[in-house]
Amino acid sequence: MPETLFIADVHLDERWPEISDGFLQLLATRARTADALYILGDLFEVWIGDDDPDPYYAQVQDAIRRLSDAGVTVFVQHGNRDFLLGNAFAKRTGATLLADRTVVDLYGTSVLLMHGDQLCTDDDEYQRFRLMARDPVWQAEVLAKSVDERRQIARYARSMSTESQRERAEDIGDVNMDAVASAMREAEVRHLIHGHTHRPGIHHDALGERIVIPDWRPEGSGLVRWTPDSHGIETWP
Repeated sequence: MPETLFIADVHLDERWPEISDGFLQLLATRARTADALYILGDLFEVWIGDDDPDPYYAQVQDAIRRLSDAGVTVFVQHGNRDFLLGNAFAKRTGATLLADRTVVDLYGTSVLLMHGDQLCTDDDEYQRFRLMARDPVWQAEVLAKSVDERRQIARYARSMSTESQRERAEDIGDVNMDAVASAMREAEVRHLIHGHTHRPGIHHDALGERIVIPDWRPEGSGLVRWTPDSHGIETWP
């Protein structure tokens, strides 16, 4: 049966080999029979630029390329961790980079795809950072620095992000329902798929259906499967 797969918040990093192994296994097995694989942000824990020569990232890109070469269409959205993914990454992997808000047709149903961070409007501090980080001028200035400098910046930013998450109220990291409603109405859809919040689930209300993709963890991961007849969340070893 035709199917399309969605994943998000994989946060690939050498520190978590179980997650890396699970992702590579998905590309080599289950995803090979899909019509398409959508990666809706934060594929990587950190991405300092397409010119990073780290062999770990090269291995991941080559694996995505093999999936693309096998005839599976791969789409990638930027997340809050890998917003510097660029055209060189797309060329090497054969993937197509998607806009922050993209509407797709899934076997006759219009669905809005987002990473989800732009929906967390109660987190003022993060939204200010997001506005800066998505500025092409700011990105060009960062990418002009050496790889080593960017790695140092990324380590500092990650430590500050961890500290900020400890101190903020738990509900600030979730989506704002007014923002969700606005996005769905603007896109004229009744289905939304996103990640980012690490709060997987399927929600139904007057707006329609909102599916939150599971984040990936060493103890287990998940994906969203959409077919012409059904859709839902599945676990992945």
